[in-house]
Amino acid sequence: MLCTALAGCGDDPGARPRPVPPEKPAAAARPSPTGVPPTMAPGPGGITPVFERGPAAAGRTVALTFDADMTADQGPRAARGERFDNPALIDTLRRLKVDATVFMTGRWAEEYPDQARAIGNDPRFEIANHSYSHHAFKAPCYGLPALGRQDMAADVRRAFDAFRAAGARNVVPYFRFPGGCYDDDALRALTAAKVTAVQWDVVGGDAFATDPDAVAEQVLAGVRPGSLVVLHCTRSAAPATERALRRIVPELRGRGYRFVKVSDLMAAAGRGAPAADLP
Repeated sequence: MLCTALAGCGDDPGARPRPVPPEKPAAAARPSPTGVPPTMAPGPGGITPVFERGPAAAGRTVALTFDADMTADQGPRAARGERFDNPALIDTLRRLKVDATVFMTGRWAEEYPDQARAIGNDPRFEIANHSYSHHAFKAPCYGLPALGRQDMAADVRRAFDAFRAAGARNVVPYFRFPGGCYDDDALRALTAAKVTAVQWDVVGGDAFATDPDAVAEQVLAGVRPGSLVVLHCTRSAAPATERALRRIVPELRGRGYRFVKVSDLMAAAGRGAPAADLP
């Protein structure tokens, strides 16, 4: 099983996203006690479940998600001044009052602990896991180095440890595969990590893009009720994203959309709730 690949989650600027597959019904989530993020029930044999979009029945809700990518070996590039963060983007989300989910690598949290803590302690945001190393969980995957199956669950746990070390509190048990690449072997390998894998139904196309209007138009053309949008929170790899948001947010609000976190979409999938019942 292979998801729609995400251009730019790896290091290959020439990569292009594959077409998004046709819509299918949202997977059912299981309710959780108050204050505990909802998760999906494991599949047969305990295989890690995959969540791709919220239910259309939840009304005009959309989850914007941002991958904070940094590979385990990019420290020297950061030391030379390359920026893998994007504080202006986070400031814009706050200014526009947009709730969002940030899929963060553990290496990013170690490089920018103050930002990880600020994001993870802001009630508008939640931090989800994008691995520690940003290595591939299935090969080939945009030129990313591949993890051995025996190392996958430990890599995910190491990222959660990095979030805790940074002092982030709003951390949810969701995981996004680097590059969006996975198969059934990877899903089985992550069983021990006890996460719900989260993909998307709208590719933002912001990786290595320099035209914010092109990014905005791609998002605006793809969003449907319950959509889950993938974008990036790295200045070096996605320099146009913050400017694209300034168009995306007001235009979607003009269409009647509300911005929610992934946990809100997943909760709605579990209870079949209308948009008015979402937090």
